[in-house]
Amino acid sequence: MHGTQKTDRPLPGFVGGTLDRVDHVRTNPALLAQSFADPAARRLVLDGLEPVEVEGHLVLEPIGAGAQMMDHVLLGVDRQARPIFARLVKDLGPNLVPTPRSRAIAGLIPADEVALYGAARSLVHWHARHPFCSVCGGATQAVKAGWSRRCETCGAEHFPRTDPVVIMLAEHEGRVLLGRQHSWPEGRYSALAGFVEPGETIEEAVAREIHEEAGVRVHSVRYVMSQPWPFPSSLMIACVAQAQDDALRIDETEIEHAFWCDADGVRAAMAGDSDAPFVAPPQMAVAWHLLDHWLGKVVPAAPSA
Repeated sequence: MHGTQKTDRPLPGFVGGTLDRVDHVRTNPALLAQSFADPAARRLVLDGLEPVEVEGHLVLEPIGAGAQMMDHVLLGVDRQARPIFARLVKDLGPNLVPTPRSRAIAGLIPADEVALYGAARSLVHWHARHPFCSVCGGATQAVKAGWSRRCETCGAEHFPRTDPVVIMLAEHEGRVLLGRQHSWPEGRYSALAGFVEPGETIEEAVAREIHEEAGVRVHSVRYVMSQPWPFPSSLMIACVAQAQDDALRIDETEIEHAFWCDADGVRAAMAGDSDAPFVAPPQMAVAWHLLDHWLGKVVPAAPSA
């Protein structure tokens, strides 16, 4: 697997990609044409932005006669040396939000296929939303095997965006800070999160977001892991920070509620106990893995007398 850590632990959703992204092919018209014409090449089947799964695997189909490279993005080359493409769609309709179907795919297919779907979804979504140049308003065309768009009028080049998001646990004396958004299912709590703003470091974004949402000052920010989140194009950057104190001042426009939870409470929630103090995030979310990481670092609770 290219540039990916080996682990026996479960992975967050959309993590674990195994494609060779073959950047040298993207920028070489002859090699790209050869890849598109390869009889082994396959196209990922999507229903708009939704995954298509049969018997525990994504559906891949032959490219087919008459297809044009300009209407596709080269996702990469798989372990069977097959070029894998996705078809670009000009109009995806008004409803582009993630659905239960697109979220549930992480539990139905292998991790490398979940990662493949996530990359395809983000790219197809980006192309559909950027038919015009943000510099001059002219029409844009997909170039570099679908990994950028060039304006036909002014020549400006535009690249698929990735929006960095920090997601973090503030820790204080053996407890972690958890919050919930207004729209979440009853009882669901998770790590706090927010977008990294221009001119910020990851550490500064962690500190700002926790203070804005919960009124807590933190220090000693530690990176834990990351997760691509293709709804539509975020990179979740998971961290843990130390809180100066446990006094809360919640911004109720940002979150509905927050509280400090000890390790026993987190363990109960992660185990799905009915009497747990909160409902844990799903295992596909990096927040679940962040909590699991934290539990592995804290001192085990003493047995009850």
